[in-house]
Amino acid sequence: MAICRRWYRVVLVTFFCLCFAVSPALAGINDDAFDGNIYALYAGNGALVPPRVTLKDSFNRKKPAILVFYVDDSSDCKQFASVVSGVQAFYGRAADILPINVDTMPVKSSYERTEPGYYYNGVVPESVIIDGSGKVVLDAKGQVSFDTIDAVFRQVFDLLPSSESKELKRRSFNEFNSELSN
Repeated sequence: MAICRRWYRVVLVTFFCLCFAVSPALAGINDDAFDGNIYALYAGNGALVPPRVTLKDSFNRKKPAILVFYVDDSSDCKQFASVVSGVQAFYGRAADILPINVDTMPVKSSYERTEPGYYYNGVVPESVIIDGSGKVVLDAKGQVSFDTIDAVFRQVFDLLPSSESKELKRRSFNEFNSELSN
């Protein structure tokens, strides 16, 4: 009887190990499956969602903003999340970065100019850059390159074009740590 129980346990443990060891990863950047917060999973930046400010706050402060309309179960949005994270790395202090999950937007017949729904055109991803005066300076549907967004923000902030200025580079993690310790 003891040998039978031991054999049963070995078979059971082996079965569970094989089931979990060979199962493929459930998250995938190239599929339209829901995996969770795409900014945390695919951009390494869960701090973007939910946005820290509203569009109305951005207008009140006369601060430029980028609205990025997305859904968590779109491969295009998943792939674009890293670009949005890069935009935040370079412009996050000067502009408001507002990822808007269209699945959570209230459905209304009309929206106020201070509501994200006013700018949404039914496509994801969609990027809308609004300057400090409230004027739309970019409304791009689909994935947009960082360079395109960078060029528009350079115009908004009256910066030199990237071809005439020093290349933007992020600090490495070690450089940041060494500055904190000094």
